Amino acid sequence: MTSSCSIPGLNVARSRFPEPEHDLPAAEGERRVVLAGGCFWCVEAVFLAMDGVNRVESGYAGGSQQTANYEAVCTGSTGHAEVVAVHYDPARVSFGELLRVFFSVAHDPTQLNRQGNDRGTQYRSAVFYETPEQKQVVESYIRQLDEAAVYSQPLVTALEPLEAFYPAESQHQNFAARNPYQPYIMAVAAPKMEKLMGGFGDKLKPEYTDANSNSHAGDNLA
Repeated sequence: MTSSCSIPGLNVARSRFPEPEHDLPAAEGERRVVLAGGCFWCVEAVFLAMDGVNRVESGYAGGSQQTANYEAVCTGSTGHAEVVAVHYDPARVSFGELLRVFFSVAHDPTQLNRQGNDRGTQYRSAVFYETPEQKQVVESYIRQLDEAAVYSQPLVTALEPLEAFYPAESQHQNFAARNPYQPYIMAVAAPKMEKLMGGFGDKLKPEYTDANSNSHAGDNLA
């Protein structure tokens, strides 16, 4: 099965993605950022692995409460995007660091209203900002990536004010971890996780770092 989400960034070294020139200041207490980057199963898996991320919740944003359900959102007519709410500790991982992974690993920010074979506005690339400061940092980083020509095409990521976040149904939460051998997860989430562990190993929770080390433990044995 070929991947339904072609991510040019998977072939671009981490060093090509600059650290954000602007970031939010470190603060006490948990913070949240709501991101849309295609199927929420796979975006959720990426951020769950990051050190400093306390929890990730899949859900919907951009439409009304009445249509905030998987069946309706899949029609592409609700205004909703599949999103993840990333709850993080800004003393351990910054907003800018999360953006760097979002734009380099979690999805392809150059595909308009789609991710690979997943097509429709529900799969759009977007950041649902909650404060003017979040918006400013994201705008700045998008300009920075475009000016650096990291991708051959300009980024199409939309900035949308977060009106409301609606949690997805329970079967969609932590889906990749619960269904690691599901064909879609193997085709779409697995390559993202490989890129994350290979390029951002210093940003991962210890259990993910240990798992990656163990997977290569026998590489030199023959």
